[in-house]
Amino acid sequence: MTLPDIQRILLLVGIAICAYLLVQAWVSDAEKRAQESDAGTVQSSPLSHDEVANPGSTPDPTDEQETLGDSAAGSESDVPDSTLIQTSEGSIVAQDTQSPDRALIQVTTPLYYVWIDPVGGDIVGVKLIQYPVSLREPDTPMTLLDRRFDRTYVAQSGLTGADGFDQSQSRPTYRVSKTDWVLNQETLEVPLTYEQDGVQITKTFTFHETEYHVDVDYVVRNGMDREFSAIFFAQLKRDGGPVDGERGGFIRPPAYVGGAATTNEKRYKRLKFKDLEKSPFREPVTGGWVAIVQHYFLSAWIPEQGVNNLLFANRDRQGNYRIGFTAPAQVVPAGSTGNYGATFYVGPKHQRTLEALAAHLSLTVDYGFFWWLSMPMFKVLEWIQSLVQNWGLAIILMTILIKTALFPLSQMSYKSMAKMRKLSPQIKRIQERFGNDRQRVGQEMMALYSKEKTNPLAGCLPMLLQMPVFFALYWVLIESVELRQAPFMLWIRDLSAMDPLFVLPILNAGAMFLMQRLNPPMPDPMQQRVMMMMPIMFGFICVFMPAGLVLYWVVNSLYSMAHHYWALKRAGAAHATT
Repeated sequence: MTLPDIQRILLLVGIAICAYLLVQAWVSDAEKRAQESDAGTVQSSPLSHDEVANPGSTPDPTDEQETLGDSAAGSESDVPDSTLIQTSEGSIVAQDTQSPDRALIQVTTPLYYVWIDPVGGDIVGVKLIQYPVSLREPDTPMTLLDRRFDRTYVAQSGLTGADGFDQSQSRPTYRVSKTDWVLNQETLEVPLTYEQDGVQITKTFTFHETEYHVDVDYVVRNGMDREFSAIFFAQLKRDGGPVDGERGGFIRPPAYVGGAATTNEKRYKRLKFKDLEKSPFREPVTGGWVAIVQHYFLSAWIPEQGVNNLLFANRDRQGNYRIGFTAPAQVVPAGSTGNYGATFYVGPKHQRTLEALAAHLSLTVDYGFFWWLSMPMFKVLEWIQSLVQNWGLAIILMTILIKTALFPLSQMSYKSMAKMRKLSPQIKRIQERFGNDRQRVGQEMMALYSKEKTNPLAGCLPMLLQMPVFFALYWVLIESVELRQAPFMLWIRDLSAMDPLFVLPILNAGAMFLMQRLNPPMPDPMQQRVMMMMPIMFGFICVFMPAGLVLYWVVNSLYSMAHHYWALKRAGAAHATT
């Protein structure tokens, strides 16, 4: 294979990649517009943004009572069906006849606002105080969990089975001493109580000042003259609509929104919504966890580890997706007390936090195929950031560190390119002499390469070996929540968003153009003109990329250009005529 053939192949590959990215972006945007149209345009929330703008204020949870309180009326059961639990005949509890008090229970912590429905004790609203929806609305917390007429995303738990009070047509209405709670110490316990037929249940939510996980515990006091048998269940229920306010870049792959779990055979298993429409998921697991993930954030139920839980996921008749687990049946003898419970996490995908909560939960930070390379790279990037206290500067230093580590590979590539540049005049004379005889041109060029001990592929292979590093870092920069709304300097206030002034894309296009001037020229004039367009094409693509990724690309290009020029000068080819 001759050098022109190799160059032509590489050129076609580059054009194909650009075309693929553009088509992928068009399809992604079309799908997103269709989803938004299906989901509706009203974006109401449990409480208005103005009411929660000040973390010190306590909004009135009754203001949206009509929207939240009765939204579940007429829907199908919020309890797992009989195929997922152990039941016995005669165990169905009669319909709860207590007068329902649907005033939502509001909990305020330094990290979030939480709303709990006393019917079932479900978490029906969560706003993340430290994560505003955008830089333009710094006082508006992002809504993660919500329940309204056009959005369903709630966390449910209860006791079902033989004697459990959460049944297919009835859920207990808990009583609470007050509806407004504020955490002003390390932990806050919010107890909900329910009593029937001599059995008293206390469902307690324990919130933490500096942690996003919530401990959900049931204490059952059995005052009956027989044993009490129940099964603890927990599930996440979400509609299939897009994430509120989520906007991807033009060429950025769409972030995954769907379920996830860990099983005995697979550490991280995606439970795609479209797959659940075809067939439900059910699998016994020792320990495990279930989650619903989206870009940067997730909610997850973590059952007791070391016991055999049954994970499940399905789509109900209302079009909502349910992802959860049921624990083994537990018996509380007459006159005794029993405990049930799990841990609920709702918040950002902080890897260290998730690693501490459950095995493999940190894999919800989905770095794709090169996760094994992305995860250590993120740890290094995080360490650098802890020293310099700026994610943009950390990206620059990380890029220099990577390029220095790959210096031997780059040196091999640039050394080969330098030799090819020195041979350019001879190659041009061969093409001029035998231009009409392609076979003879190939033979003469191969003879020249053999004489000069030069391999044209030697300049390509080292560059290809660096591609996994680029893709791994790419996923680190677009998937890590730590870079969400992270400022760099001057006009770049969010490294996860596109450069608003297009300075970095222009710099990157200029660096690519100068880099091309150092490479051996294409023998075909048409190829030369196409290659001249490549910096413009990539500059256009970079306009829609996260600023952090383009910053990496600019630093990488400048480092590569300096290294290439040094290699050419050292080989005496910097001013070789063409």
